[in-house]
Amino acid sequence: MSLADVWPIFGLEVTVGDLSLRLPRDEEVAALARLAGDGVHRPDERPFLTPWTEGGPEARARFVLREHWSALASWEPYDWRLGLAVFADGEPVGSITLRARDLAVLGEVSTFSWLGLAHHGRGIGTRARAGVLSLAFDHLGARSATSEVFPDNHASQGVSRQLGYEPDGVSWGVRGDEALLSDRLRLVRERWAGAPEPVDVRGLDACRSYFG
Repeated sequence: MSLADVWPIFGLEVTVGDLSLRLPRDEEVAALARLAGDGVHRPDERPFLTPWTEGGPEARARFVLREHWSALASWEPYDWRLGLAVFADGEPVGSITLRARDLAVLGEVSTFSWLGLAHHGRGIGTRARAGVLSLAFDHLGARSATSEVFPDNHASQGVSRQLGYEPDGVSWGVRGDEALLSDRLRLVRERWAGAPEPVDVRGLDACRSYFG
């Protein structure tokens, strides 16, 4: 009996060209954790609400492990976080999370992603986001997707613009004792032009009920 037999989401895979997006196995989670430990942005930047520059490599690695295990342990069809590892040429290069609450009623998903610092600037983030948006819009029936991003996170802002997101107000978040303002962006299904390259989704039928 395989892992996918007892937890079918492990059999779900989204392929975008040479990128593979899927749940990582334990040894792959460890590799992702080490990748995050090496850095997901330059030390002089603060592009995420997650304080990636605080606590050092071990703290970043442990954060990745906790997030992975927490998402699996708390999964409910009405409230889920699909934390997919992004693989390029068989090696993990980052992570992208697709999240929804009451998807069948609200029709809304949100995304969050990070890449190892060595893999920035290669278009991987745009392609991975397009892959999970294809999963959401073309296979799970989502009607909109949101993203919250700091105004000075130019890379993420650029990805969102390229994929058709539009301004949808602002939101406040807390990091330590700071109150931080983010732009809220929204992509509705009518503006979803499809991924810029073919996306292949495999293994969804076996776990469709997990997504509500």
